Amino acid sequence: MAELVVGRIAKSHGLAGEVAVEIRTDEPELRFAPGSTLTAHPPRSKAAGQALRVVAAREHANRLLVTFAEVVDRTAADLLRGALLVVRSEDLPPSEDPDEFYDHELIGMKAQDCGTGSTLGEIADVAHSTGGDWLVMKDGDGRETLIPFVAAIVVDISRSDGVVRVDLPDGLLELNDQP
Repeated sequence: MAELVVGRIAKSHGLAGEVAVEIRTDEPELRFAPGSTLTAHPPRSKAAGQALRVVAAREHANRLLVTFAEVVDRTAADLLRGALLVVRSEDLPPSEDPDEFYDHELIGMKAQDCGTGSTLGEIADVAHSTGGDWLVMKDGDGRETLIPFVAAIVVDISRSDGVVRVDLPDGLLELNDQP
């Protein structure tokens, strides 16, 4: 079962169990709608996630302040600090925009050089950072290469073929050969 990260609990807010959430979804109004259920995975833990039902959500200082039915006070909210909030990818409707992709749709696709048509590797992950989004490609030897997920480099994605066509800058693949 693949999961999609939709937020991260940054900190508690107030005394009644409300939490400040860093949004990691394009559709916060859907993911954090009252009645929706998310799973919270504590940071640096292999423990099973905790199901949380959204009671209320409101915008505040570039974050959402969210009230969950299961979090009744500040102490409980503090225990969730740093937890990732996820939804099951199987529960998501397919994207109606042909240029939008969920991370799980890209993972496992072949990365192909658009100039030569040769297969460079496989997309192993999608990394999100403040500097932008990156496709994590693994080649046949298991070496990872970070590919900037921008239109100038990722020129085409074919769901039907399971292929990401890329136009890599000179020297990008050779960065892995550095000691």
